[in-house]
Amino acid sequence: MAEDDDAKIRILQSLRGKICEAKNLGSVSGPNRQRDLCTFCTISLDQEEVFRTKVFDKSVCPFYGEDFYFEIPRPFQCLSFYVYAKSVFQRDLPVGKVSIRKDDLCKYSGKEHWFGLQTVDPNSEVQGKVHLEMRLSEVITENGSTGQHISVRIIECKELPLISGQNCDPYATVSLVGPARSDQKKTKVKKKTSNPHFEETFFFEVTRSYSRRTQFNVEEEDIEKLEIKVDLWNNENLAQDVFLGETRVPVKILQSDHIHKAWYLLQPKGNGNKSKSDDLGSLRLKLTYIEDTVLPSACYTPLCTLLLKSPDVKPISASAAHILGDICRERYEVVLPMVRLLLHNNRFVPFVSAVAALELDNTQEANTIFRGNSLATRCIDDMMKIVGKNYLSVTLKPVIDEICESNKTCEIDPIKLKEGDNVEVNKENLQGYVQKVFSSITQSSSNCPPLMCDVFRSLRHLACKRFPGDPHVQYSAVSSFVFLRFFAVAVLSPHSFQLRSHHPDPEISRTLTLISKTIQTLGSWGSLSKKLSSFKETYMYDFFKSFQEEKCIEKVKKFLDEISSNVSKESSGLEDAVVLKEGEVQKRAQGRKPPGMKTFKKRWLRLTNRELSYHKHKGKDADRTINVKNIRAVEKVDESAFNRKNMFQVVHSEKPLYVQAGNCVEASEWLEVLSQVSRCNEGRLATFHPSNYTSGAWQCCQSLSSNAPGCKPCTTTMLANLQLDIDCDREAERIFSLLSANDTKLQSMEDACASLAVYQGPQREPEEYSKFTIQEPKETFHTLKQLRNIMEELQRQHNIRNDVRQYGSLDNPIVGKTS
Repeated sequence: MAEDDDAKIRILQSLRGKICEAKNLGSVSGPNRQRDLCTFCTISLDQEEVFRTKVFDKSVCPFYGEDFYFEIPRPFQCLSFYVYAKSVFQRDLPVGKVSIRKDDLCKYSGKEHWFGLQTVDPNSEVQGKVHLEMRLSEVITENGSTGQHISVRIIECKELPLISGQNCDPYATVSLVGPARSDQKKTKVKKKTSNPHFEETFFFEVTRSYSRRTQFNVEEEDIEKLEIKVDLWNNENLAQDVFLGETRVPVKILQSDHIHKAWYLLQPKGNGNKSKSDDLGSLRLKLTYIEDTVLPSACYTPLCTLLLKSPDVKPISASAAHILGDICRERYEVVLPMVRLLLHNNRFVPFVSAVAALELDNTQEANTIFRGNSLATRCIDDMMKIVGKNYLSVTLKPVIDEICESNKTCEIDPIKLKEGDNVEVNKENLQGYVQKVFSSITQSSSNCPPLMCDVFRSLRHLACKRFPGDPHVQYSAVSSFVFLRFFAVAVLSPHSFQLRSHHPDPEISRTLTLISKTIQTLGSWGSLSKKLSSFKETYMYDFFKSFQEEKCIEKVKKFLDEISSNVSKESSGLEDAVVLKEGEVQKRAQGRKPPGMKTFKKRWLRLTNRELSYHKHKGKDADRTINVKNIRAVEKVDESAFNRKNMFQVVHSEKPLYVQAGNCVEASEWLEVLSQVSRCNEGRLATFHPSNYTSGAWQCCQSLSSNAPGCKPCTTTMLANLQLDIDCDREAERIFSLLSANDTKLQSMEDACASLAVYQGPQREPEEYSKFTIQEPKETFHTLKQLRNIMEELQRQHNIRNDVRQYGSLDNPIVGKTS
């Protein structure tokens, strides 16, 4: 049973952050100087590139402004950021890099830091792990004396890097290094694999020997100086072999006649050539790395139950969810897992209604309603980002794409006009864009998700109840969210809402800023004079007056009524196809190809909520379309099938579609979104073939029939709301981690409650507990004690599993020594 539980433990990793800017970039090697070249940045997990910014114009201090977020689907030891100079006629030239070991990422979490760029040294570019078995044994020599030898078995390697985009041809060298030693032995070369199985054993004599009559004892000074060194190389045939990594194991750790078997991470050779940070420039980054050890579901039941009871607790400030938001109010990320958990269990609307009512009780003026960064506003912000993702895409993406791709000049600030600009033409361009965005929004009520409508309806009712004499508050309560915090923000930063793949260039960004300002004002509720007074700039004041205010007010009012009225409306659903994911992949040819034709070709893969299609290029007509209802399985493909990494297959009514993603993150994302969109299909398969059918047989199980049932069980996909793909166990673990990190604040809140309601001694000063919302001390204290008990039990469960986690296992390899 314990083994079954351990099998359910998941190590889940994610990385969120921003590549902000570079400063004082130095020159690159070669004839071209850095100032003459455009630059871009990449992110790599070990040596696998997983993210790339767009190319930035010539500058030694470029501003990238690229946000990124991705799940990390595999173990890694180093996160690297590279700055490259774009070259037209030769390979892109590395300017420098920032490398951060996984164990050090927590030092920089959540804050911006400047990092000095270091030289890109080939000997430091390593990735992978090696499985070794070593033994120190007593042997009898020919003259009858006793000595020792060491046996080293190289079993296999995992996750070696790609070389020029292809699997490498690896081999290993094994050495016993020490004073006056140069013993080296070599394995056979394995062809086209990143996970080679060597299964070769090598023996090394330890030169010191002694009589059998003496006590068996190795001289300490010899053992201290001996190391087993394993190097991995890529065989280049005619060229120089490429170093893939090394590990060094001190012989002193080996016990006589005991087998030492463990996985070791490959390390760089030496320390590399490091230059001063001011030689190559520096890079400003913001990083948040999260690693969650997710236990079996049963472990989180008490915590989830307590949190999901929150909407029913009176007063709401005594609930577990409100306490969580109260003690972690400085940490914005605390709200998201709580919101996701409440959404998944249909408890969000009653909770946020209760929290909003509490906030309104403390709001004195109607014109300041929901303007602060409170628990209620943070919850609704996150809810709109989760629930309204497709709504934003349908409503804004077409017009945002038009704005970003047409490159019309829209600057209306006289100070910022360039030579030759016509301010009237620019104003006309901007007005046209604003009208398109405004119309798209005000005509989108039928696509507004029902859950968002439920929240807006509740806010409207609560606002009217709090300020019954103000006829406008019912609208301002809703517009403050849907316009100010949703649409206007998405227009300003489309890349943050997946409406664009990259941060727009400065000129487009300026256009979007002007549009966002205008939309925010058009959608806000108040008198014309109040709206005009919100503009500090004269040019914006004059521009806004060009709109027909009364018509705009009527359109806004009609829109707000439709998304928040008490009239129950049927959701029309998303009538247009919603693009869920698209990108460039390598696709294997369907059927047989004539001799000489490539088996894999670049294609643009596009998935909507209706169909999966591939195209020769982005924007071209589809070469092939697969209805998502016909997808029967989506699974990984073994690397050995095509000697390619990051392969997956889409099994449908015809031949499987085999696809290679660009990296492990892309492959994981494709698998996830394809599985989610097809998981409710009829006829889903229970088994699949992890390899391909060739030469009359399946290579995985050797079944001869191409229609033979699969030999491996399909991955189980959790059934849930397609729009809300939420892992409740992961969210609960996140909440537990945040509570644990704020344990001192929990204790302070307990003390404050005790001071108010339990102890009869002198009361504490108000400053001790004024930072917490405590309406009913006894009820709050009771909830805090429940939280404390649950946290202690969860910590105990973690400790049990940490104690049995083997150091040196595949998932927890040893970090060996470097030269």
